[in-house]
Formats: sequence, C-alpha cells, structure tokens
Amino acid sequence: MSPFDSPRLIADIGGTFARFALEIKSGEFSHIASLRCADHADFQAAVTAYLSGISNLPEGQSIAHAAVAIANPVDGDQVRMTNYHWQFSIEDMRARLGFDTLVVVNDFTALAMALPKLTSADLHQVGGGEARMPSVIGLLGSGTGLGSSGLIPASGGWVALGTEGGHTAFAPRDEREIAILRYAMRQFRHVSFERLLSGSGLELIYQALTQGQGLQSSELSAKEITQRALAGQDAQCVETLDVFCAILGTAAADLAVTLGAFGGIYIGGGIVPRLGEYFDRSPFRERFEDKGRFSGYVGSIPTFVITAENATFKGASAILEAQLRDLTTAPGAAILGQVRNSRSKLSPAETRVADYVLAHPRSVLNDPIVEIARAAQVSQPTVIRFCRSLGCTGLSDFKLRLASGLTGTVPVTHTQVNLDDSMIELGAKVLGNTASAILQVRSQLNREMIDRAVDLLLHAGRIEFYAVGHYGVVAQDAQFKFLRFGMSSAAYTDSRLQLLAANVLKPGDVVVMISSSGRLQEMIAVADMARERGASIIAITASQSPLARKADAVLIVDHVEDIASHVPMVSRILHLLVIDILAVGVAMRRSPDGILGGQADERMDETARHGAKPAGSKGARSAAPGVSLASPLARLTSHSR
Repeated sequence: MSPFDSPRLIADIGGTFARFALEIKSGEFSHIASLRCADHADFQAAVTAYLSGISNLPEGQSIAHAAVAIANPVDGDQVRMTNYHWQFSIEDMRARLGFDTLVVVNDFTALAMALPKLTSADLHQVGGGEARMPSVIGLLGSGTGLGSSGLIPASGGWVALGTEGGHTAFAPRDEREIAILRYAMRQFRHVSFERLLSGSGLELIYQALTQGQGLQSSELSAKEITQRALAGQDAQCVETLDVFCAILGTAAADLAVTLGAFGGIYIGGGIVPRLGEYFDRSPFRERFEDKGRFSGYVGSIPTFVITAENATFKGASAILEAQLRDLTTAPGAAILGQVRNSRSKLSPAETRVADYVLAHPRSVLNDPIVEIARAAQVSQPTVIRFCRSLGCTGLSDFKLRLASGLTGTVPVTHTQVNLDDSMIELGAKVLGNTASAILQVRSQLNREMIDRAVDLLLHAGRIEFYAVGHYGVVAQDAQFKFLRFGMSSAAYTDSRLQLLAANVLKPGDVVVMISSSGRLQEMIAVADMARERGASIIAITASQSPLARKADAVLIVDHVEDIASHVPMVSRILHLLVIDILAVGVAMRRSPDGILGGQADERMDETARHGAKPAGSKGARSAAPGVSLASPLARLTSHSR
C-alpha cells in the first residue's frame, strides 16, 4: 500500500464532538483527535486547532485533499448543521483552508459507504437471520441525533442513500409508549424517532416514565442513565434503556421493510455500540421481529452492531478517493470533459492552457488571468481564446461553468477590474464582487453570536460605537439608527477620544468596536480599558484577530482590503450591513408587532410630539420605532458628503 502524495484530512463532525484524522496511506489513519465543538467558534476554527497540533508532517508536505462527514443533510454548497450552530460554504471553506479538494457528505452516507469495507471483526450480530448478497443494506444509528442511510448494489459497486429517515414520525407500539408520546407532544409539535432515539431522547424517555408513575425524577444526563442501567443500580434507568432499545427495534424494522434490506440492518452511532452484551438481552431484536404479517419477512434479515472505531473515516475516505479518481480519469464535469475532447483541435499554446486546467482545476477557479497565463506559459489573450474555443464568453464564464461542474454550486468569486473594461463591464464587476462578498459574510454568520449581541444591546445602559479612519461612517450610521430607537448611544472615530470615553464606561454599558483587521493597537488598548470598566464588547471584525478574542460577541467580516493603496469599498458596505442586522434584530425584539420602515417613522414622530419615554420602559417597548432599510451605498454616499 503506497503512501499518498500528500496526507488527506478526514473528519467526522457531530453535534457534540468533531473527530479528525490524517490518512497517510489508504485506510491507515493517524493523529486521531476528538475536539469538543463547543470549544470552537466555527468549523474553520476547529480544523485550524486540530492542524496546529500536528507538528511531525513529512517535510515539504501539506494537506491537499479533505473529506468531511457531518451530522447534517448536505444539499449544494451551503452547510447548516441541524443539531449545532456551525454553518459554512463548502467552496469558500476549501479556499480558506487552502485545500485543492474538500468533499462534504452526510455522516451516515459516509458510514454506509464504509460497510462493504468492514470485516467480521468489525461487527457483532444480534439475533438470527442471514444476509443475502448482493442486496440492499440498511443503516441506523443513535447519538446526538438519529442517522439513517442505506446502500443499493449497482454495477459492481454501491450507491449510498443520503436520507433523513430519523425524522420520520414516531409510532408507539404499546400503552407505555403512547404515554411517552403524549408527554413528548406537550413539548414538541412533531415527535420524530430522533426525539427519542438520541442522547436527549434517553433523557426525555426517563422524564416521561418517572412522571407517568408519579415518581420523583432526577435531572440525569443520558450518560448517567446509561451507566446506572448497565450497572443495574436504578430500576427507572433500566426501564428507560429497555424502552429505548425497543423503540430502536421498531425503527430498524420500519427501515428494513421500507428498503427491502435483505443485506442486513447495521446499527452504528455513539450509543448502541457502547451497550455491549446488554443490547443482546434487550428488547431490540424481539421488537424488530414483531411485525405482524411481516414477522417472517424481517425475521430472515440479520441485524449487526458496528464495533469498528473508525468506520466513518473509512467511508469518508472512500468517497474522497472516488471523487479524486473521477477528476483524473473521467470527465467528472462537463466542461472538463469538453476540454479533454477538444484538446487535439487546439493550437499548441491553447493546449498548454488545457493541460494546466486539467491538472489544476481548483486553482483555476480562484487564480486571476495573469497567474493562469504565467503558469501555462502563454499570453493572457491566449487564455481568452482558449475559453472562447469552448463556447464561453470569457474567463469569468469559463470559471462559472467549471465551478458548477466540480462542486454543483457557484462559488464566491472576485473578478479583477481592468483598464480596458467598458463602463457596463466595470459596473457589473463592481456589483458582482460586492454581491459575492455579501454571500461570503452570510455564510459566516453565527446565529448564537447575533442573538448574544442583540441581547447585550437590548439591555445596555448606554451604547458606544468605536471605529477609525475609513470605517468612521459605519459608527456614525450605527449611532443614528440607535438614537432613533430612543437608546442612549454615541459614536467616536478618534482613538484618543475613544480611550477617554472608555475610561468613563460603567458595567452594563456596551461598546461596539468596528475594525476591518482587528489588529490596531489603539483599538486593542480601548478594548482593554472598556473591559476594565466592566463594559461588554461587541466586535465587528476579522476572525482569529486580537480584537475578536477580547469581545463578548463577535460578528465575523473577513473581507480585507488594502487601505494603504485605496479607499475600502466592499468591506465598509459589509460592516454597514452587519450594523443593519443588529438594528433590525433590536427593532424586532423591541417591537412586538414587528413594524419597520415608514410606519415606524410615523410612530417615532408621534413619540416626539408627545414626549419620549425612557428606553426600556413599558411604554418605550410598545412604541419602539423600527429601522428604515435604506441602501448601504446610499448611506455611504450621504455620509461622504
């Protein structure tokens, strides 16, 4: 088994833990580490933390390819976790981490792809039945949520199903389970199998059983319930785990008859493999075979517990390997196939461009034309002629088609403005670059941070906005908005005044610090002073910056412009939009009817005629004005004048 040209990063991301490994050779994993998701602000921070702890990579090697299995449906470029707040753009994240390839798949799709690679030593059969091969295989597993998938044999290989079967409606089988359903329905509008067949589901079953029997319930975690049940120390915990296993049997039988899974049902996840022999004695298999007229049907289907520790890694690795193989041996994207087919008809110079594109498709997506021309050893007009020979209008059109073929989505891009652009081309590029940057910031938004920032603003005794230089207009815009809410606020755009103002802050005050880089020493000193005075800090700044680390809430804007050579345009608009997000969040939380815009202006005029009430009072809350969502570009122009 020969080593790869470069190590491959393999990850398994759940709602609680993020597991990482490096694959040096096919199927061999090293540097395995498990990080708590709660210890890291986002997915990028977790990956960076893991990689920073690896110091003994072979000299000159870096990670070029990565595969991520994540506890979430993956459909397109945007990933938003169901059971955690992480979200990101796949293509943007690939570029940020510097990988040539980043494959992101549902975790149970990855686990399903690992099943054909598992041996008898990686499995434990529960009950009878015998697998018929080749046949459909079903997969189920409980952890933070309930994962579900399947494998269908096709053309000598397998096709994995990306399903969310864990969210099918829970169907009780006896009076005890009906009582549990009634208890759960008092908390949830839709009670799925995942509500009960998960870590939080174990806790829910325990609470339902103890309350139904009129017993005093303890606040036990899923881990404590499982430990007490396995030790036989607590009858309520034993009953809870028995009910859990029985319901899992129902879900597994439903999956078996739905898929026709004569290849077997496999049980993975973080809970069942830890139950050991208890699971053999549990009601699972009895309930699995209790299917009425179809009892004989499911009775012939075997059920297995997956005991292999790194099964998901193996599946994610297999999917990554298949994608890399397609990119190098088959036209994995229509445009790449077109390049291969037309290569013999191109001029020698255009052929060099084609060869570079086929060898480095990911780099071409992000490199400017000058870099592509230099790498292919041709002139820039030759690159344009190559693109037009494929029926594209130019390099930008070629990149969009290439990106769509490689990832199924259109990535965030930046197009260079040239001196020979027409006014229409110039306008289109400026607007396109701004729109792309806005989409990138949208992918970085963290709903917990936004909630935290809005909550701090709502309860602030006083709000002060600090920015310097070109970003001063952002602070002034923010002050204007919050004064219209009747909230005490001020804007300071001089670093000396900021330090003086911070020196008189009080506990309960909030400082919103706006900085593109988050590294200005003057701003850091002001942040330190504000913290010493007991004020809270909201930072609108770059990720991983010193200012971000000092803030109580961070709203990430990672679009950095060189202010030494030109006035920042896009980044100022992005900061203005973040202020809009905070303003709208405050307005909606303060105004029960959600009135914004012109109606809010009328209400504010009425307040002015009759006298404003103190912010935070009952009267102020019911009459709080909203915010008029004027264009950030228009506001920027008015402030510039």
